[in-house]
Amino acid sequence: MNECYYDKRMDFFYNKTNTDTVDEWTGPKLIVVLCFGTFFCLFIFFSNSLVIAAVVKNKRFHFPFYYLLANLAAADFFAGIAYVFLMFNTGPVSKTLTVNRWFLRQGLLDTSLTASLVNLLVIAVERHMSIMRMKIHSNLTKKRVTFLIISIWAIAIFMGAVPTLGWNCLCDITACSSLAPIYSRSYLVFWSVLNLVVFFIMVVVYIRIYMYVQRKTNVLSSHTSGSISRRRTPVKLMKTVMTLLGAFVVCWTPGLVVLLLDGLNCTYCGIQNVKRWFLLLALLNSVMNPIIYSYKDDEMWGTMKRMICCSSEDKSQERRSSRIPSTVLCRSTDTSGHYIEDGIIQGTICGKGDLGDKGNS
Repeated sequence: MNECYYDKRMDFFYNKTNTDTVDEWTGPKLIVVLCFGTFFCLFIFFSNSLVIAAVVKNKRFHFPFYYLLANLAAADFFAGIAYVFLMFNTGPVSKTLTVNRWFLRQGLLDTSLTASLVNLLVIAVERHMSIMRMKIHSNLTKKRVTFLIISIWAIAIFMGAVPTLGWNCLCDITACSSLAPIYSRSYLVFWSVLNLVVFFIMVVVYIRIYMYVQRKTNVLSSHTSGSISRRRTPVKLMKTVMTLLGAFVVCWTPGLVVLLLDGLNCTYCGIQNVKRWFLLLALLNSVMNPIIYSYKDDEMWGTMKRMICCSSEDKSQERRSSRIPSTVLCRSTDTSGHYIEDGIIQGTICGKGDLGDKGNS
């Protein structure tokens, strides 16, 4: 019967697998990794919060596709939390961790990856439902979308907890991997192959859907009198989703290949030399997604810009109003109310010049 090592600290497992965590995480390399990681995480928190707020605020985004897009932003936000936790529990600190804390560290990363992956799968289903009917948005009800979002996170949490639930090498040291000293090599092979296969399937499905949409749009464009922008909307949405998928595959595939090589016990592949850079590449995916949302979707960018603009406008207005006598402030309340109402109607609530012109006219 194999002996189990539940009460050991991680230095025991690192020594058993000959994994050195000190030399790799000291000096200039450590500073570069931490600086980039800190900057990326701050940007992830800010930008993905902005995307979620934009979907909540703008009623034009109250459709299944955008709810799922907001959930993808939530998964990226969660990835930022996972990376922050990793930065405080990596390098020389890794050897001092307990088994449970190390499981938590890796489980957060696995959960964030699974949440993004399953979310992209659900978006593919939603796009397929709408595009087969040549509609911009599907007929999914809010209850179904809510159920799908809850299911996404349930699957993600379960997959992140699989090693903790028993698929590990705590009772079989010889099966431990190098990159993840308490993960079984069989689990790494399963995990990496599963994700790579799903990547391939999603790429094929999205390409087929995109080709169908473009072909259908070209056929209908000569027989319909609708606006060009309306006919192109399904294609634009598909381009956005395909760009998100492409970024996801490019950023995560190298790391998964490295895990697969480690699971196959490739001792001469030099995976220890590239692991942290591929981890930063995976982190970069959560940075890229909000940029893709805003670049590919004019309405999203406009909403995000107005929220930032209005936030700064409100602060400057509060500073100015604190210096204005109360009588003057009360006298100007009614007129400013008209300006704001006009601004909302025209969609220029943050445009100083437009509001001023309306007031003068």
